[in-house]
Amino acid sequence: MDDGSISIATRRPTRKITLAHRSNPVSVGGDAPVSIQSMTTTKTADVEGTLQQIYSLFGAGADIVRCTCNDASAAEGLARIIPRSPVPVIADVHNNYRMALAALDAGVHGLRLNPGNIRRPEHIKLIASEAKDRGVPIRIGVNGGSLDERLYVKYGGRVTPEAMVESAQMELAYFEEVGFDQVKISVKASSVPLMVEAYRQLSEVTDHPLHLGVTEAGPPPAGTVKATAGIAALLAEGIGDTIRYSLTADPVEEAKAGRVLLEAMGLRERKGLDLIACPSCGRAEVDVIQVASDAQAALEDMEIPIQVAVMGCVVNGPGEARDADLGIAAGRQKGHLFVKGQVVAVVAEKDMVKELVRWADMIAEEGVDGALTHADAGAAAVAEADRAELLDVQGEDVNRSEQRVDLIRKHLAEH
Repeated sequence: MDDGSISIATRRPTRKITLAHRSNPVSVGGDAPVSIQSMTTTKTADVEGTLQQIYSLFGAGADIVRCTCNDASAAEGLARIIPRSPVPVIADVHNNYRMALAALDAGVHGLRLNPGNIRRPEHIKLIASEAKDRGVPIRIGVNGGSLDERLYVKYGGRVTPEAMVESAQMELAYFEEVGFDQVKISVKASSVPLMVEAYRQLSEVTDHPLHLGVTEAGPPPAGTVKATAGIAALLAEGIGDTIRYSLTADPVEEAKAGRVLLEAMGLRERKGLDLIACPSCGRAEVDVIQVASDAQAALEDMEIPIQVAVMGCVVNGPGEARDADLGIAAGRQKGHLFVKGQVVAVVAEKDMVKELVRWADMIAEEGVDGALTHADAGAAAVAEADRAELLDVQGEDVNRSEQRVDLIRKHLAEH
């Protein structure tokens, strides 16, 4: 479990805005938790299909969902979707200011505008005025691939952090002219270093909440790694109020990735499974990858906020994962099941995953302390005997770690 004494940097103070969903309002910035956003991939005019995807995203952890509003049929779809959506809906508007106005008429909870695409100041200010009258926040969505041509010229034909920040400030100034301040800002780029530096600079010049993301990150796993690299780096510095993984994948994967990241960084309370597993080594007595995969499949739909460890051996497993709520380690064709590092049962290897599920249910119903009352009194002795046998058969250094240490020392001495 997370160590409450350790935390990442204090969040940067920001203004708070609220997406005023009738039953599930979501605040962004201020003291609100970092929120997770994703975007539907359906045609917004397909009301039922879009709602199915929104509910799937909500179930996977999304707090906010964005839908494209690129034509009249999409705007009409939004009008039918919004009353039935379990989360606030943001309308994604590209280059037609009329679609922004139509989305406001549809009752959206927020807008996303790209200042590089809606060029005319009078159109931007009109949208801001209409949003102000309705109490609807707007995200200024600067994208490294669609800057105003004037900024390309000013910065030597290159996309720079300074250009992206200036683009955001230009649109923010239009909003300020009409007294509209319910704004969050993003300065996304497909380059992680560019994105990180742009957000750092932006955080120095505004107190509006910031929406983090690496745009066009690509398909998993590379896209997930790129997005995590950028988003996590900024969150660790206290920058960021809402996030989106922009993956070339089912958007449910975006929501899941965002939830896992925030839970891993201690920024959101765990709501579901956190499965940890050893990478396997010379001591492994089972196929750790397969057991971990089977356990993930069996446990993740239970919606229990629990950390579960799958360890390849009983020599080191329970000790390395002693802080997990529940875990299992393999040894001598058995599974040694432990709760908070204490061995509570020894089960047949073939029943390892089934027993994990049973004990997870037990912990959910009775808590860790309650589950510990069901521990098999003789399990610890059996586990220790198996551990001793493995050490006797395999030796202390089955992974040849000390040989590598000796080699390092030898080479360092030679040089």
